[in-house]
Amino acid sequence: MDDCILGIGQNEPKNVKAMWTMSLILFALVVRVRDGLPLSASTDFQHNPELQEKKQQLRTISKTLSLFPDRGAVKGHDLNIYFLSSEGVSYMSVCDASLPAAMAFCFLEDLRWDFTAHMDSAKVALAARPYPFLEFDNSIAWLQQQYNWKGGPALEVTLAEVQEDLKTRPLQILTLEEVELTNGSANGYAETFSESGQIQRLEPVTVPGILSLVLNIMCSSLNLIRGVHLIEHTFQDDYEGIWNVVAFLLAFLCCVGQCHLYLFHSSLKRVKCLVLLSVVVVSNCFLFGLRNVWQLLFHLAVAVLVTLLTLNRKLQDRTSDCGV
Repeated sequence: MDDCILGIGQNEPKNVKAMWTMSLILFALVVRVRDGLPLSASTDFQHNPELQEKKQQLRTISKTLSLFPDRGAVKGHDLNIYFLSSEGVSYMSVCDASLPAAMAFCFLEDLRWDFTAHMDSAKVALAARPYPFLEFDNSIAWLQQQYNWKGGPALEVTLAEVQEDLKTRPLQILTLEEVELTNGSANGYAETFSESGQIQRLEPVTVPGILSLVLNIMCSSLNLIRGVHLIEHTFQDDYEGIWNVVAFLLAFLCCVGQCHLYLFHSSLKRVKCLVLLSVVVVSNCFLFGLRNVWQLLFHLAVAVLVTLLTLNRKLQDRTSDCGV
């Protein structure tokens, strides 16, 4: 990309041109939007504390990219984070604060074009392990070097186009508070402070946890449907089956409560779990006759499974969530 594209004329001071020879793009990362799975990244040999902190923030942002706009920025003191999402993949970078936003997004656009041209979208969708496209790391490093030392190759987009696009659609600046709040809500985390003041969160939802939630939702739906259906017959039979209706609706409410306790942190969690489990057991025993033995065992097994997984889902230190 020549000087006229960069907007740097021949009469500009030499120190302005020298700015482009600095390492202004320090780190780049490609992730899958739906779950934040890292696909490829540049190699980083720097031990700058702020850079390491920004990489951790990249990890946090990547978990909830689907809730953010297709492009945005998180401003810092010396370093900024920029991200651009397209077709289920997000391209993220940590840049020096002196780098203009238009140039950062020019880099991300070129990175997007290069990744789309060389990587199969089907493989991206089916990837199960982090960093499955290690061969693309060299492409990121080459592109990063081009921008740091030559101002960028402009593979598919020019700086002027990006600047015009940013004027038409202004960049959304996100705060760290917004990122943390969105990340906590989307992942079912409820952050709390320990006595030492360190932020903690619940461990991520596991595959058995998702299965238990699906089964519990199924049980709650069955309880609600049976309860509503019995209400009609209760009105016709002089309220003879009112207690069966109460039992079904209590079981429904307890199933919902169990899902909530699994997803979100709560004080006295153990006591609440045991109370909900006890009510589910009593309600289903009361319904013996309206349900056969296998149906009762299914409902009780699901309730016990959710209770065990809820009690075993512990709080983890926030510091254990290492960066990219």
